[in-house]
Amino acid sequence: MKKLFKSLVTVGAAALFLAACGQEAAQEEIRTVKIGVIGERNEAWEHVQEQLEENNEPVRIELVKFTEYVAPIQALEDGDIDLHAALTEIYMEQINEDAGYSNTTIAYTTLNPMGLFSEKYASADEIPDGGQIAIPDDVSNESRALLLLQTAGLIEVDPEKGQLPTVNDIISNPKNLEITLMAANQTARAMTDVDASVVNNDMAADAGLVPTQDAIFLEPVADSSKPYYNVIASREDEADDPDFQIIVDYYQTDEVKAIIDEVTNKSSIPVWE
Repeated sequence: MKKLFKSLVTVGAAALFLAACGQEAAQEEIRTVKIGVIGERNEAWEHVQEQLEENNEPVRIELVKFTEYVAPIQALEDGDIDLHAALTEIYMEQINEDAGYSNTTIAYTTLNPMGLFSEKYASADEIPDGGQIAIPDDVSNESRALLLLQTAGLIEVDPEKGQLPTVNDIISNPKNLEITLMAANQTARAMTDVDASVVNNDMAADAGLVPTQDAIFLEPVADSSKPYYNVIASREDEADDPDFQIIVDYYQTDEVKAIIDEVTNKSSIPVWE
């Protein structure tokens, strides 16, 4: 009887051990992918996090938050994150070219129109002669901001510069506006000190601004907008990773579209279809 009892105990212990090993192995099979994002408003990605877990997918995501645009590109290149979903394609490609990086688009997310904001004036036409306008100082956002000011009728830039003009390429400035360059995450804060600021969509959201409601001029959506599509990007040699495709599939859904529409008051436009 004692031998039988010992055998049962041994079998039970072995079963518990095997079950624990099985659970540990299952946990080890779940991969966590770190995704770089900009700003604090990430409801769409938080929804993706929840859905991946609820559906017992073999991959989870961890959001890594940055406050300025070049950092996610560098972090991806250095291996500190696995993906980023915070940048326009034209900006990423410019940094790739300048720094020799290999950040690669694997999917598109949204078009986030840039806006001109002011605490003093209700329209771009009201900005006075000699007025000061703050714009982002990084290459692609500087160019995008200048093209926005041109579309608003405030300046003209050299057409030969295409989509990458700089302040040195302004060929007409009838109001003698003072264009002040500063970090993109400072343009919203500068609104109290300048006549108007060009603010990126996500920075506007973090500042409590709704571009479709608060901008005195909003970047129009056109065929020429495609370089400003935001992307999900990986390192070049991992662009075909099947786990990344799972994440893309969970992001590019009608549910995520609805979240984006609600959170941004349709200031961000899904572009994956």
